[in-house]
Amino acid sequence: MEYRIDRRSGIATYLQIVQQTKQALRLGLLQPGDRLPTAKEVVAATAINPNTVLKAYRELEREGLVEPRPGLGTFVRRSLARPGAAADSPLRAELAAWTDRARAAGLDREDIAALIASVLDERFRDGDTTTARTTTARTATGESTVRHGENG
Repeated sequence: MEYRIDRRSGIATYLQIVQQTKQALRLGLLQPGDRLPTAKEVVAATAINPNTVLKAYRELEREGLVEPRPGLGTFVRRSLARPGAAADSPLRAELAAWTDRARAAGLDREDIAALIASVLDERFRDGDTTTARTTTARTATGESTVRHGENG
């Protein structure tokens, strides 16, 4: 696990570590039993304060995702991965292809992020994730069908 800290993002550094760890857990890149980098390793790679790393790890521990083992490090307790969200899932491949089409259409990273965020906000507006998942699944299938019928 390698953390990338964006000092211009406006997001607290410890939250960036928490978010990146959760993303790795969701994608199945981190599994129960895996050891997170030590605070010293993170500090060496990112030049941040060790207390910032420890604060992030405490937050992950509070959420039940990791556990410290004295003298050994901090280890993943549970995964957040779901079959459709794995790094090698067909949905990810479809999203990658869609992203390539968006870039070919002239959209940059911020444009794509804004578009995705607006769709997510729309689909998850009232906290009704059941409807949102169903709609997203239908949309993903529909996009897949449309994509196969498109030229390129």
